[in-house]
Amino acid sequence: MEIRICIDVADMDRAIAFYTQGLGLRLGRRLRGDWTELLGGPCAIDLLCEAAGSAPLGQAHPQRRDYARHWTPLHLDFVVTDVEAAVQRAVQHGAKLERPIVQRAWGRMANLADPFGHGFDLLEFQGRGYDAILDPDQPA
Repeated sequence: MEIRICIDVADMDRAIAFYTQGLGLRLGRRLRGDWTELLGGPCAIDLLCEAAGSAPLGQAHPQRRDYARHWTPLHLDFVVTDVEAAVQRAVQHGAKLERPIVQRAWGRMANLADPFGHGFDLLEFQGRGYDAILDPDQPA
């Protein structure tokens, strides 16, 4: 099975700049003017240009796209080797740092929002990474 991540954005050029320059992904293909593939992670990310206020599932659908900061139970985590540098680069390219970098048992994490209101996290694993939260007597 292949997984592809689709992210709605209101401005394709700004989105490409943010996700390539701010997060280090690379341009794959411009499939159409309103659809761009980004590569560089374990699965492709498709940017889909959709106007604010448009309906996500056809005009009869009551919800409308809104690019103000919003919360959804689904978000992306990007694993980096230097969380401070990654936060600085992301913020320089339009991300908003929503909570300062925090230390966890498995490493460090920063919570941000992209220029289109989508939340994401930057993770820097340290030591045993997620295995550090296992029972210490349990083998990793």
